[in-house]
Amino acid sequence: MFNPQGLLEQLAPCVDAPVCWLGLSGGLDSMVLLDALVQLRQDHPLPPIKAIHVHHGLHADADQWAEHCARECAARGVELHIERVCLASAGSIEERARDARYSVFERLMSRDDCLLLAHHRDDQLETLLFRLLRGTGLRGLAGMPRSRALGAGRLLRPLLPWGRRELHGWASEQQLSWIEDPANADPRYARTALRHELLPDLRQRWPAMPENLLRLAEHAEEANQLLDERASEDLQLAQGMLTDAWLAAWPSLDVAAVAALTPVRQKNLLRYWLHDNGMQLPDQRHLHSLIIQLGAAPDTQPAVQLGRAQLYRSSGRLWLLPTGGVPAGIEQPLSHFADTALTAGNGWLHMAPGGGDIAARPGAWRIAYRRGGEQIKLPGRPHQMLKKLFQEAGVPAWIRPAIPLLYCDDRLISVAGRWNAEGANAGAGEAGWAVTWEPGLMPVLD
Repeated sequence: MFNPQGLLEQLAPCVDAPVCWLGLSGGLDSMVLLDALVQLRQDHPLPPIKAIHVHHGLHADADQWAEHCARECAARGVELHIERVCLASAGSIEERARDARYSVFERLMSRDDCLLLAHHRDDQLETLLFRLLRGTGLRGLAGMPRSRALGAGRLLRPLLPWGRRELHGWASEQQLSWIEDPANADPRYARTALRHELLPDLRQRWPAMPENLLRLAEHAEEANQLLDERASEDLQLAQGMLTDAWLAAWPSLDVAAVAALTPVRQKNLLRYWLHDNGMQLPDQRHLHSLIIQLGAAPDTQPAVQLGRAQLYRSSGRLWLLPTGGVPAGIEQPLSHFADTALTAGNGWLHMAPGGGDIAARPGAWRIAYRRGGEQIKLPGRPHQMLKKLFQEAGVPAWIRPAIPLLYCDDRLISVAGRWNAEGANAGAGEAGWAVTWEPGLMPVLD
């Protein structure tokens, strides 16, 4: 039987969160979770509770559902955010609605916040069976994770130990009011048909099926943990050490290190690495393309598209980059010499007075980026084309448009983190700045 005290143990991962957000549809499950949280906070030190109701606009009564959530939250002193969304045009209604909800959740959550969703044991069973019917791998066989990273915080499903009947019994005992979504009885939706047509027949023919399937999910989760531990070890070796800060800001793997692994470990590492960088796991076809890319000739630069990102092989490494390429920075004047945020999320320029890195001389100072034809005179060398210097240093062509250039008037003074022009440093008795370039961490999917 469900009770709030039993829920308290499940909430342990979020007790120190700045805010606990609750995904509130107004249905039975989320209303049980809302009411239980409110009861618990009377006697236990829980974080502030805020609810989110996503208004999909898919049903004629959607406005009434939002009003219901507003009334129930107001009666309990819980802050409610009602968010209206427009669904994407591609995909099933269920997928589009889910994507819209999670986009809202991620946007509202701040660092270390926790999002609570009211999925229960029967939801888990339906998820497992649905994935089996559609085809899934070992990670999918583990079902919905009890906890995972989401945006800047974490997602938690504290009701997974309980089934729908247990939650319904407690809701009736507490005389809770909830919404019955007609979609939950509409057989046109695949998951609804599975719930009302297929699952009852399976339960009747194989009564132990639910527990067996849930046990399979537990075994799959343990196997996934073991595979992740092995992948983490392989990743440490395959990432290596990049001394170039601007290159190190982008996710990459050493091709030779990955190619030295067995094919099974290669696949496991690539799945782990892509998932770690916020990518959806590739299907077998894409994964096979990645393995082929690892064995391509060294002088080729093949690329594999993965949604909004691409895997690009260059300079002996496999890079995870935006599909449109690395965003080039935009020229910006230096009206003051202090910490300056670079455009395109490209990091920072830190300038402190009193150093000798760059002489403090009069002129129009600015930060620019490559357009072609730039020249610089390095100490003891003649003027050289910047392109030639990049080639000699092995700087991949794809990163060059993102490397900041420091100018005074029309003279190229410094190439971020690499070279200063001859005479750029402060001389004896000359005022100067200590200059530090700090690249930003580049989110591939932005």
